Amino acid sequence: MSDKENTLDDEFLEDALLDSEDQEQKLENENEEEEKSVEETLNDELAKEKDKFLRLFAEFENYKRRTSKERMELFKTAGQEVIVSLLPVLDDFDRAIKELAKSDDKEAFKGVELINVKLRETLKNKGLEMLDVNAGDVFDADIHEAITQIPAPDKKMKGKVIDVIEKGFKLGDRIIRHPKVVVGN
Repeated sequence: MSDKENTLDDEFLEDALLDSEDQEQKLENENEEEEKSVEETLNDELAKEKDKFLRLFAEFENYKRRTSKERMELFKTAGQEVIVSLLPVLDDFDRAIKELAKSDDKEAFKGVELINVKLRETLKNKGLEMLDVNAGDVFDADIHEAITQIPAPDKKMKGKVIDVIEKGFKLGDRIIRHPKVVVGN
């Protein structure tokens, strides 16, 4: 072979080698891109699942906190229905004591008064408190329930409580019966 042919063959071989190296490089790049895209896809999916998990975990924590709070509220006011049904009995005791105070039977008065005190103390231990409302207090619509309005005896009593018809009570922080009052107009 001549030098010219050898040079051409060498050039051809070099070109062929370069082409095959380029193709190999392209294939490697494509494989890397596929691997990266698969890896990126998996990373994206992992990030989405982590986000879902964190949201679900936060939602569950909120649920636990909410149910715990509701349970505490339930314990605080567990006997509310029973206590509310006993409020008319307290009113009757007040009326009975008022009437027995007028009579001469001091023993009956003492007995009814002892029972009244015992019942009130028991209910107080369960969280029942009487709302302190007196004639002359400023009327507050959030606390008081106005039964009627009458002309005020003097200008100082305008917008104030004239008389308390029925006592109010609260259980814990909640008012379970608003005091019924007469308001000066």
